[in-house]
Amino acid sequence: MMDNDRIISANLMMEDSAVEYSLRPRYLAEYIGQKQAKENLKIYIEAAKQRKEALDHVLLYGPPGLGKTTLSNIIANELGVNIRTTSGPAIERPGDLAAILTNLQEGDVLFIDEIHRLHRTVEEVLYPAMEDYALDIIIGKGPSARSVRLDLPAFTLIGATTRVGLLSAPLRDRFGVVSRLEFYTVDELSYIVSRTADILQVGIVGEAAREIGMRSRGTPRIANRLLKRVRDFAQVKGDGIITMELARESLRLLQVDDLGLDEIDHKMLRAIILSFQGGPVGLETIAATIGEESQTIEDVYEPYLLQIGFMQRTPRGRMVTPQAYHHLGLPLPEPK
Repeated sequence: MMDNDRIISANLMMEDSAVEYSLRPRYLAEYIGQKQAKENLKIYIEAAKQRKEALDHVLLYGPPGLGKTTLSNIIANELGVNIRTTSGPAIERPGDLAAILTNLQEGDVLFIDEIHRLHRTVEEVLYPAMEDYALDIIIGKGPSARSVRLDLPAFTLIGATTRVGLLSAPLRDRFGVVSRLEFYTVDELSYIVSRTADILQVGIVGEAAREIGMRSRGTPRIANRLLKRVRDFAQVKGDGIITMELARESLRLLQVDDLGLDEIDHKMLRAIILSFQGGPVGLETIAATIGEESQTIEDVYEPYLLQIGFMQRTPRGRMVTPQAYHHLGLPLPEPK
C-alpha cells in the first residue's frame, strides 16, 4: 500500500488541498502549538520590522503535516509582505530560479518546499542570492563568455524540509534562523480539532475532539483528515453531532486504533513478533515478509513506531518492544 492511500498518512493528499488553506491560521496569535519556535520567530520578526530590514533566511524542518507551509505564510503575513511559493523539484534549472528571484520585491518571502531536493547547480546560484542579494549569470559561450552580477532586492528565503540531513552543509549554514517543528500534544490536537469543527460548522463534544486528537499521531493534518471522515459518519449514521460513541465507532471502522496505528502498522509488528519472535530481524527481511519496499518501511512506517517506543533499531536489526506486545494483546516471549 502506498503511504498516500493511508488515512493516517502525514503527507498532503488531494482531499486535504480542497479545505486545508481555509483551515490555516494567518497570524502567530492564532497558531496552535510549536511554542518555542513561535516565540523565537515572534522576536525575530519584530526585530526585523523595527530595523526595517528583511528577516534572516529561515529553515523549518520536521516530519510532514506539522505546519511548515502554514508557518511560512504566517511569517509573510506578520511581516506584511508578499510570499512566492515553489518547491525543490519544480526548480529544474538555474534559469528557473533566476526568473523567480528577479521578480521579488523588497522584503518579499520566497518559500521553497522540499528544499533538500534542489539540484546542485541551482543551489550554487542560490548561495550569492542568500548572502549578498546578488545573482551571478553567465552571458555568452566559450572564450567570449562573461559573468554579470545582478543586484536583487533584500528578500527572505524560507526553506522547508522533512529530511534536514540531506541538505548540503553550505546551504544549511546560510540560514540565520533554524527551527525544528515537534509533534503536537493531545491537548493541542484536541484544540485544533475543535477549531476545525467550528470552521466547518460541525457539532462536536469535547471528549470526541480529544479522542480524535489521541489517534492523530501528533500531526494536525491527520487530525483534520480524521475529523472530516468522522463528520461523514455523523451525518449519515447520527444527527450531525460528533459524540464520543460515534467518534470511537467511526475510527474503529476506519481501522485507526487508540494510538493512531492502522492495519499496516499492526501487520508489520505482528510479522516481526510471530515470524521472528520479536526480533532482531533485518530490514530487508521484514520488507520481503510483508511485501513492502524497505525504503518505504524505513521512511514511512517505522518512524512513528520508533517514536512511541514500539520498535527499536539495534546493530543486529529491528526489535519489537514489550509495549507493542501489550498493545496487540500478545504474550511476551520466553527469555532466551
